[in-house]
Amino acid sequence: MAKCLALSLIILGLFIGLLSPQWNILNLGWGKRVEEVNPEWNILNRILREKVVGDNLKSYCESWRINVELNNIRGFSVVPQECVEHVKKYMTSSQYKADSTRAVEEIRLYLSGCCTLKGDGKDSWIFDIDETLLSTIPYYKKHGFGGEKLNLTSLEAWMKQSKAPALDHTLELFHEIKNRGFKIFLVSSRKESLRSATVDNLVNVGYHGWTTLKLRGFDDELVEVKNYHCKVREELVDEGYRIWGIVGDQWSTFDGLPIPNRTFKLPNSIYYKA
Repeated sequence: MAKCLALSLIILGLFIGLLSPQWNILNLGWGKRVEEVNPEWNILNRILREKVVGDNLKSYCESWRINVELNNIRGFSVVPQECVEHVKKYMTSSQYKADSTRAVEEIRLYLSGCCTLKGDGKDSWIFDIDETLLSTIPYYKKHGFGGEKLNLTSLEAWMKQSKAPALDHTLELFHEIKNRGFKIFLVSSRKESLRSATVDNLVNVGYHGWTTLKLRGFDDELVEVKNYHCKVREELVDEGYRIWGIVGDQWSTFDGLPIPNRTFKLPNSIYYKA
């Protein structure tokens, strides 16, 4: 309705402009502004301006989100305030689920022809945990959806409740990969003090049968997340494991050496771990 009315007014303005150069949509030829003659035009003008601003903001925030996923935007501590609502809508939308499902489909396609397992127990696959196997979105719904600086004490208190839901698309994938004969390693930046709560949470929502759960010890907390993940991969390779793939939501999960055969990133624009 607003679009039709706006188009009509634009055409009318052009027509009137041809008849009298002194008269246009925003300034009538008798020294009176259009809203003085017709207050409804003032309302329309405000609606049109708000729409332009809204469209521009949506484009800006979607561009910001995409560039986070592409790892062009790094090291942010909070989501820009003007984009919090946009990120919230995406992370709770059917599009987020569709994007995640597509990533899982690509993993299945890779698995269909990638790997000749040797049967020696050394073919492995790595999963991250948060926003990969478990969702912390219920926590962020109550804490600004990335728009507030992370309160780690608060987040860890929530994690200790073991209430994070499973991400259905990766729950099914987890068991498919395990049933193919891969040894599954769960590598998370969670602290060692959260081990019991993390195991309980994983088991409660349907995960079981992994080989090892790697969490950050006290010494690991002093190094960057990326270096911690590199260290774990190096240990696995030194033990003779072949890492066929890694699934995670953070680029720090994949960066550095040794490089696995393939990496698959799931969407997450709420937070960034370096």
